[in-house]
Amino acid sequence: MEKCVNVIGAGLAGVECAYQLSKYGIKVKLYEMKPNKKTDAHKSDNFAELVCSNSLKSLEITNACGLLKKELEILDSIVIKVAKQCAVPAGSALAVDRDEFSSKLTQIIKEDKNIEIISKEVEEIDPNSYTIIATGPLTTSTLCENLSKMLGEKHFYFYDAASPIVTSESLDFDKCFIADRYNKGDADYLNCGMNKEEYLKFVNELVNAETVELKSFEDEKVFEGCMPVEVMAKRGIDALRFGPLKPIGIVNPKTNESYYAVVQLRKENREGTLYNIVGFQTNLKFGEQKRVFSLISGLENAEFIRYGVMHRNTFINAPKLINKFYQLKQYEKVFIAGQLSGVEGYVESIASGLMCAINMVRLINSTQFIEFSSATAIGSLGNFIASASEKNFQPMNSNYGIMTTPLEKFKDKNKKKELMAERAIEEVKMIKAKFGLI
Repeated sequence: MEKCVNVIGAGLAGVECAYQLSKYGIKVKLYEMKPNKKTDAHKSDNFAELVCSNSLKSLEITNACGLLKKELEILDSIVIKVAKQCAVPAGSALAVDRDEFSSKLTQIIKEDKNIEIISKEVEEIDPNSYTIIATGPLTTSTLCENLSKMLGEKHFYFYDAASPIVTSESLDFDKCFIADRYNKGDADYLNCGMNKEEYLKFVNELVNAETVELKSFEDEKVFEGCMPVEVMAKRGIDALRFGPLKPIGIVNPKTNESYYAVVQLRKENREGTLYNIVGFQTNLKFGEQKRVFSLISGLENAEFIRYGVMHRNTFINAPKLINKFYQLKQYEKVFIAGQLSGVEGYVESIASGLMCAINMVRLINSTQFIEFSSATAIGSLGNFIASASEKNFQPMNSNYGIMTTPLEKFKDKNKKKELMAERAIEEVKMIKAKFGLI
C-alpha cells in the first residue's frame, strides 16, 4: 500500500513538511487554497508567501533564531537554503527578496514528483489519515470551526493577546520580591513595587507612547475581551491601580513595605527562567515597550525575549493538545506545524514543519521518533510548547531562555551563548548521523 501524507497549507511550514517527506520517498498531497481563495493578508499565488516582514532575523549564533537557522541548515531545510539564495543586504540578519524567495520555493515543490498539489480549501480533517496541518495564523473560519469541535473549543484561540516575557537573570532581585496577594498561593508571583512618583511617571509615558496600527485584516472587535494596557491607562490616572497594578494585599516580606502600585510577574516555565508581565498585553511598538516597561522598578535592565502583542492569530493550547513532537495526543496520525502549533515566527514555523515531517516518516515506518533536547534551539521549541502552562499558554519564539544549560552562573552572556550554541550544533550533527537523516 502506497504511503501518503496530507499536508494542509503551503506556507513556510507546509512547504518544509512536503519537501522533507518527499526526500524519504513519502507521497504527499499538498492542499493549498490559493489561487482559488486568499485571505485578506495574502496577495501572491505562490507558496511560502511572506505576508509581513521579509526578514528571517539574525544570523548570529548568539541570537537563538540565528542558532535555529544554523541547526536547520545542518538538517537540510529547503526553506533556509532558498532564503540564503535569495538574500538581500541586511547586516547580520537574513532578509530575502520575497518574490524571488516564494517563486523559487513554489517551483521546487511543483517540480517534485512525490508531491501532488491540490488547489482546494480543506474544511475538515480526517483524524484517521496521516495529516500535517500547517494552515498558519490565518486559518480559514470553516476549518477553524471544525478543528475547534475536533480539539475542544476551549483549547483553540483566534487572536494573540500576549504580555511581554523577560528573562529572570536580567531582573533586579534586590528590588523585586516574591509574594502572593494576602499570602494566598504558591509563591509563583514576582512583584515590582512602585511609589506614587514612579507610578505617575510610568503612566504618563505609557499613555503617550507610540502604538502599532492594526492591519486591514485585523478586526478591533476581536480584542474587546482583552484590553491593551495603554488603553486601560487612558481611562483614568488610577485605572491601572484598580486593574493589573492593584497593590492591595501585597506586602514586601523583606521590608514589610506596601506600595502605591505593584506590577506582578508570573513564571512562564517550570524552571523559572522566564517571567510574564501580568496584564500587559499591548499594541505599543517594540522599542516603546522596552523604553516604557524598563521604568518599572526591578525591570530597568530587563531582557525581553518576547514583546507584548495583540494581533490576529490562530493557535492551539499546545501543552494541552500536542506532545513535544507536534503530534496530537488524541489523534496519533495528525501533527500540527507552524504558528497554529503555538510557535511564533518564520524560522520557528519552518523548524516545526521539519520536525513534523521527519517524525511523520518515523510514525509511518514504525520506528523510534527523533528527539532533540532543550540544549538545542529546535528541541527547546517543541519541549517548551508541550510543557508550558495550559492555563496561560502563549505562543513562543526561539530564545535562549527556553534552552537548558549547565552554565547558569556564567558571567559573560555572549560567551555563555556561544558555548550553548556550540553544544547545540554538536548535538544536532550527532543526531543527524545517528539516525541517518538525509
